[in-house]
Amino acid sequence: MMSNNSDKSKNDIAWEILFETHHILDEINKNGVYKISAQVINEEREARLMTKFDHLIQLPKIFTQNHLTIQPDSRGTYVIGQFQSYEKIPNNSSIKIQEFAFPEYIETLNPTNIYSEAASILCAFNSGIISDLLGQEVSFTVLGRMSTGKFSYFINNSQQNTDCEINVENSQCEIDAGFEGGDIFAIVEAKLQDVEDFLIRQLYYPYRLWRSKTTKKVIPIFLSYSNDIFSFHVYRFKNDNNYNSIELVEQKRYQIGSNVIELEDITDILANIKITSDPTGIPFPQANVFNRVVDLLMQVHGVSPTISKEEITINYAFNIRQAGYYADAARYLGLLKKSRDKEQGVFYSMTEKGHIIMAKTPRNRNLALAKCILEKKIFNNTLETYLNEGGKLNRHLICEIMTNEKLGLNETTIERRLSTVFGWINWIMELTQR
Repeated sequence: MMSNNSDKSKNDIAWEILFETHHILDEINKNGVYKISAQVINEEREARLMTKFDHLIQLPKIFTQNHLTIQPDSRGTYVIGQFQSYEKIPNNSSIKIQEFAFPEYIETLNPTNIYSEAASILCAFNSGIISDLLGQEVSFTVLGRMSTGKFSYFINNSQQNTDCEINVENSQCEIDAGFEGGDIFAIVEAKLQDVEDFLIRQLYYPYRLWRSKTTKKVIPIFLSYSNDIFSFHVYRFKNDNNYNSIELVEQKRYQIGSNVIELEDITDILANIKITSDPTGIPFPQANVFNRVVDLLMQVHGVSPTISKEEITINYAFNIRQAGYYADAARYLGLLKKSRDKEQGVFYSMTEKGHIIMAKTPRNRNLALAKCILEKKIFNNTLETYLNEGGKLNRHLICEIMTNEKLGLNETTIERRLSTVFGWINWIMELTQR
């Protein structure tokens, strides 16, 4: 059962041992689920770290290989099964971004330097964004960890057309923020990054708890704060007893202040930029979503002076391989540096250039990041081609540009790296459309 893949996290290794020791797959094949205690998990690694998978990509390899996820059913026990635990988030960048001013009298909160979920929520609340989203004035009334109480629910089996019933008794749940209005109570789960999916449980368990505690309508909301944009996804559960009855009701996007970047700002950079050679020893980037490079840089700049590859997988929607790809993308731009020691293994820290750029105001930070990208010849030539082609990315022409640069990549690899080039150029152009 043990995997030979060297690209394994500490969670991957520990879960493989647990699966083999306790014959977990055999039990799931026989009974449909496997119950495991935190005490048993702790024998290999701390249960807190071994069960925190906010996004599908973070699941250990042995889980993904067998279509498994894990759900808590009490404060110290979990159920493993082929559960449909995650909800994909629609990526709709065409939604108009609404601008809100931040109160001038507030000095203890800086909306231009948001480094935590709590700060993102406080900025959204104090600027009036939350009240606008909910269509009424609300008060900030609830946050933190609490007990779920007792309830049961059905969850879909992702591989069969069946449901599994899970009985919850005083499991722990956490609410990032709860906002109460005249006839509503909104629960907000916030992430300080651009994500593709989220764990429904982070909305569903608090939803079930508060449905039993208030007569008001309970509204589950997922907030993603990335590159200065607040993206809200408002949901509802059509059937309180069905975990997978979640349904998207509305999406809205906001920003604090005006961070307008014109096309002329980008063309000026293109006309005046000095091309620099690619760094030696750092691979050409394989990191399609540039917002996620920005999210990683924001955290290293504002929260943690160093971050290990393992910590990136725990705190972000990355597996161990993607953690390396996105950190290397920041290294390619000269914004992170890589080190290694016995305790942390591979870890990353900000370069002086990185700190200077990330300390700028949002508008100037994005322009500086665009400059970092356009200093590289392939991206520079691609944007020039894009503009000459009337706003179209021509795969054949970009392949030619990359081939001519003699990157040492074969044709198949160049094809794969195209998505990074396209993604970064699209990021630059989307700055002009906010």
